[in-house]
Amino acid sequence: MDEGMNNGRGETTRHARLKRLAFLWAQAHGYSACAMEVSLPRCRYRADVAAYRSLPRKSGSTAIFECKQALCDLRRDNCHSESARKLLDEVCHRRQVLENNLRVHYPNLRINDSLFPEFTSHDFTAIGHRGYTRVLRQLNALQNRLYDCTKFDRLLRYGCANLFFLVLPAELFRDSEIPVAWGALVECEGALVLMRKPVWQETTVEDRIRFLQRIAIAGTRVLNRQLEITFDDVITKRCRSF
Repeated sequence: MDEGMNNGRGETTRHARLKRLAFLWAQAHGYSACAMEVSLPRCRYRADVAAYRSLPRKSGSTAIFECKQALCDLRRDNCHSESARKLLDEVCHRRQVLENNLRVHYPNLRINDSLFPEFTSHDFTAIGHRGYTRVLRQLNALQNRLYDCTKFDRLLRYGCANLFFLVLPAELFRDSEIPVAWGALVECEGALVLMRKPVWQETTVEDRIRFLQRIAIAGTRVLNRQLEITFDDVITKRCRSF
């Protein structure tokens, strides 16, 4: 059964499948260092999938993938107001109209942040457009009222990575429900399709190196489990080396 438990931690088969698809998608798009269940720097959260992509003559880029399999993962149980949802859809539509117009009138806002032209994003906040800033504030306020977006907001605020992706089954995707600045990867016929581009977030070189170290630690933890290497084995080997 697709919704059945997959392991002792209570993870469902569906959630595990989304994580696997995110893992594959990241590698297919140049992220050569990836790991699951990565403890993130600066906060208490773990990323379902964390990835690092090296870039020529640059410090590389980092990405976080969060997989959500059900509506209860996206929304709070007590915030299902139809009026608030309708307003959220209207504000989201307004944001899309503004972004389309800003792309035309301000082509210099394009950011060359990707090796792949189709994933190039725009920094619409750079010009300080008052209408666009107001729309973003409204979106954040409405989403915080309707959904449990604290984690998404904090990951952005703490500068945990350069790019953030929400990974969803097709039936859950709705543009107005994707957190501001996050991208959306939607499952379609056994693969992921980019339905919304993420907004590039600046981080320091030190932050990216620290992020890569966390990926390495998570990868080592998985290999230790697979090879049945325990902490006692490591301590014993260390003592013998002296």
